[in-house]
Amino acid sequence: MAKASRSSRTKQRQAHPSKGPHSAKATRNTGQRRAVSPKDTPSRDSLSTEEKIMQAAKKLFTQNGFAATRTRDIANEAGINLALLNYYFRSKEKLFDIVMIDNFRQFIKGISIHLLDGATTMEQKIQRIVTAYIDFLNNNPDLPIFIINEIRGNTSKIAQQINEEVAPLRAHMFRQIQEAGRQGRITPIDPFHFIANLIGLTVFPFIGRPLLQRVTSTDDQQFRAFMEERKQLVPIWINAIMHAKSPLDRAR
Repeated sequence: MAKASRSSRTKQRQAHPSKGPHSAKATRNTGQRRAVSPKDTPSRDSLSTEEKIMQAAKKLFTQNGFAATRTRDIANEAGINLALLNYYFRSKEKLFDIVMIDNFRQFIKGISIHLLDGATTMEQKIQRIVTAYIDFLNNNPDLPIFIINEIRGNTSKIAQQINEEVAPLRAHMFRQIQEAGRQGRITPIDPFHFIANLIGLTVFPFIGRPLLQRVTSTDDQQFRAFMEERKQLVPIWINAIMHAKSPLDRAR
């Protein structure tokens, strides 16, 4: 009889599963499930694919320029098909603007933090800006030539975008240089010469790298070591220029 009773109870539970100990939880879980579209929650795969496209585009655009880079080349570099690239970025122009302007903004952001710091002296700003320049260009060595070519050819929005991003910082730096000159903290100098020295001493080695390495018989490791040294040397040279007596003043 006991065996028959247990069998009867088992059949009842099978017939009425809602009375089981886990049935409520199962019902709640079932009620929470719904179809989720890709637009609701981006998957890890989609983010990974987008990052691959951005990295490939950055590499090819900076090495070859905008005109010489095809979207098929970017897709091959990213290891995806062309249709998938077009799904994420509808045109080469859009991808180009996103990648390169984003890079430039990162560069400007690193400099603006130091430039706009009201608690630092002009000498400290120079030291930190030079370090930020060199660190950034060590990681993006092809970027200076790319920017120069794009500004010269004016084939995209990047020239206009750079000017818009730089304008507030340029005005702020010019005011600081002119104010320091009026107060006698530095030798009065036209901001053009200051910017020319800063860019020339930090950026030109990356632009002229092939020639410099060939003339000096320097390999890549040695070049990076020299650029690390220039983090200390360039501020010393610029500060010496800012405190030197200008022969132009005597001529006037």
